[in-house]
Amino acid sequence: MTEPAPPSTSSRPKNAVVILLDSLNRHMLGSYGGTEFATPNLDAFAKGALKFEKHYTGSLPCMPARHDILCGALDFLWRPWGSIELWERNIVAYLEKAGVTSMLISDHPHLFETGGENYHTDFTGWEYLRGHEGDPWKTRPDPSWTGAPSFGRPWLPYDNSRGYFRDEWDFPGPRTMTAAAEWLDSNAGYHDRFFLFVDEFDPHEPFDTPDPYATMYDETWQGAHLIWPPYAVAARQRGILDERQARQVRAQYGGKLTMIDRWFGKVTEALERNNLWEDTAVIVCTDHGHYLGEKDIWGKPGVPVYEPLGHIPLMVRWPGVAAGTANALTTSVDIFATLCDLFGVTPGHVTHGKSLVPLVYGQATQVREWALSGIWGREVNLVDADCKYTRAPAEENFPLSMWSNRWSTMPTRGQGGNILMPPPDDRAWLDRMPGSRIPVIRQPFQPGDLLPYWGYGKFTGNHLYRPEQDPTEEENLAGQKREAELADKLRQALQAVEAPDDQFARLGLV
Repeated sequence: MTEPAPPSTSSRPKNAVVILLDSLNRHMLGSYGGTEFATPNLDAFAKGALKFEKHYTGSLPCMPARHDILCGALDFLWRPWGSIELWERNIVAYLEKAGVTSMLISDHPHLFETGGENYHTDFTGWEYLRGHEGDPWKTRPDPSWTGAPSFGRPWLPYDNSRGYFRDEWDFPGPRTMTAAAEWLDSNAGYHDRFFLFVDEFDPHEPFDTPDPYATMYDETWQGAHLIWPPYAVAARQRGILDERQARQVRAQYGGKLTMIDRWFGKVTEALERNNLWEDTAVIVCTDHGHYLGEKDIWGKPGVPVYEPLGHIPLMVRWPGVAAGTANALTTSVDIFATLCDLFGVTPGHVTHGKSLVPLVYGQATQVREWALSGIWGREVNLVDADCKYTRAPAEENFPLSMWSNRWSTMPTRGQGGNILMPPPDDRAWLDRMPGSRIPVIRQPFQPGDLLPYWGYGKFTGNHLYRPEQDPTEEENLAGQKREAELADKLRQALQAVEAPDDQFARLGLV
């Protein structure tokens, strides 16, 4: 059978819009079968889109996932969290050379602090909507509003910001979506080609919303709403949350999901009134999910990457392509590769993605046989068409090293300010990253060293599941005959991305 010829460049979309909603739980969206919370605008978008059924995380959590999307390279095997390194570029740097205008609109605080501070710099323009989560926006609460909530726990920067949000449209998420819609109204038809990246931090915690959302899914709750979920394993079993509190936390996530869904609709309305569906590819994605009691796990603690966190939504609306379902395995770095393909640019650094364009046009049924996923210092996960294999450290969690020329990790605020990692010491040496001749600092760690947050925590051994047959991952098949096959496949996948020798030794794959 003769393969159809690829569509010409002229028949492809002129523009692209990527809308990333942080911590967007696939299983809670109506378009993916969720019934617990209302998501009418996301569901309406899905009806006109190609909906991907086997889309998985790559690098985790927040900033590593954005590195996957904007740089196209997995980094969790080398470092925990960081900005763009010297040997790589944001995709928009390549788009600028191709004459594509790029715009970032975001309320994501990690993009503008240590470890994420240079992702925005190559965009043609960018706008930051202030006040979400840990954003150090205000130095004092609004003294004029007595209605500001009291949270009853140690102070966080959000406490200062929160009093400035009085009505729904004052919150960072609605302001971000409004800014995105306004940018489309002002710029549609003006630029020859454009790429808009909307990095929206909702429905990430704090799950703080005004009414009607705050009470929409839990009308009988009394007292301050529980907007900060614990990051804990066995939280109900250990008494961190009782059943009533657990229901309230989950309901607050649902309220924020429904609120941001409403404002997502403002962006789709702008796409409609500017006739952008005709020449613009629109991608809706997330960085990861969020545990809300599944397996009695809450937040994103140190556990294997189970389905609620790692199996994520991806919906692509492409001009001239009918809505439908794609069952091919995909992962976050594939979004970068797709944008490169769409705009006809070739990255100058090593990347790990596969373009989804052949899937969109029905020219292929798969683009990859496996996907790697994980958090630095934790288990390494391999997903294929049938199985998900999670490999834990063989013994203690060493050898463990970090490769970076921009020495940072996720800032953690204490009473004395950000708690930072110690700088590299006299054990460090200069190494090379795959495909690069630029020397990079390689810092080995030993037991007793202060590690990035993710290097701590218990491990529960290897895990092997078949998610389609066992969606709640109750039957761990590790130790059976199939594990040896998956372990060898993981070894080959790590070799394919030129993973550090530390990883093979740590995981017992030498």
